[in-house]
Amino acid sequence: MEDVKPSSVHFSLDRPFGIYAYDYFTQVYTYLTGKDPNEFRFIQGVTPLSTLPEVLIGCVTYLSLIFGGQLLLANAPVIKAKFLFQVHNLLLTIFSATLLVLFVEQLLPIYWRNGIFYAVCSRDAWTQRLEFLYYLNYLVKWWELIDTIFLVLKKKNLEFLHVYHHSMTMALCYSQLRGRTTVSWVPITLNLVVHVFMYYYYFRTAGGARIWWKKYLTTLQIVQFMIDLVFVYFCSYTYFTSTYWPWIPNFGSCAGEESAAIFGCSLLSSYLLLFIGFYKKTYNVKGAVPPKNKSSTKAE
Repeated sequence: MEDVKPSSVHFSLDRPFGIYAYDYFTQVYTYLTGKDPNEFRFIQGVTPLSTLPEVLIGCVTYLSLIFGGQLLLANAPVIKAKFLFQVHNLLLTIFSATLLVLFVEQLLPIYWRNGIFYAVCSRDAWTQRLEFLYYLNYLVKWWELIDTIFLVLKKKNLEFLHVYHHSMTMALCYSQLRGRTTVSWVPITLNLVVHVFMYYYYFRTAGGARIWWKKYLTTLQIVQFMIDLVFVYFCSYTYFTSTYWPWIPNFGSCAGEESAAIFGCSLLSSYLLLFIGFYKKTYNVKGAVPPKNKSSTKAE
C-alpha cells in the first residue's frame, strides 16, 4: 500500500479509481451487516449456500416456482409489477457496477505486477478479498433468479436459454468457488460488464424508453463467452497436460479442481452455442425463420 491518506484522491496502480474502493465498501458492509468482510472464508457446510444439496434444492425450487407459476397464472391477468421490475433492474445495475469496480481494483495490481499467467493460474492469485467478491457474485446469481419470476408474472414465453442460463450459472459460480479456480475472475468480470449494460437496458425500457443498442447486447454476450473459453480452455489445457502428459508442450500447472474445470468448460461451451442460436433466431440472420410468437429476449 502507498503512504497516501485513505480519504484523499490519488490515482495509482493500487488505486485505479483514485480511492481505495474496497476500504469504503468494507466500512459500508460492516455497518450494514456487523461483519468484517476481511474475515470471510468460504467454508463448505458453514458458509450459507455453500453445499451441493443447497444448490440442487435451489435449482429445483426455481424450476418448480416458474413452471408451477405458469400453470397457476394461466387464466389470470398479466401482472406487470412495473415499479418493482424497475427497482430490481436498477439495483442489479448498481450492484453489478460496484462489484466490477471492486474486482478491477483487486485484479489490476495482481496482473500488472505478476503477469497474466500468474493472474489466471497461480494459487496465490486467489486472495481472501477476491474470494469474498466471488462469493458475493455467487449470491447475486441467486438474486437474478427473480428475473424469471417477473417474466412469469408478465406471462411471457420462457426461452430455454433463459431458464438454463439462470439456473446453471448459479451452479457454475458455486462450482468454481468450491473448486478454487483462479481463472474465475475472467468470466465473472466480463459477465459483470454485460450485466451493467443489460440490467440498465431493462431498467430504462421498463420505464418506456426505446434503446437502440438492444441487438448489441447479445453480440456482447457472444464475445464474452468466446473470450471466456479462450481462457478456461487454456488453463484446463496447461493443467491437464502438465499433470498427466508432461511431454506435451505446456506452461505448467494451473490452480483449481479438475471437476470444476471440466464443468466450467462444458457449460460455457454450451452457452456460446445457445447464444449464437438465440442471436440467429431473434435477429433473423441469413434467412433464419423468425419465431411465431413474441417471447422474452431476456436471455441472461
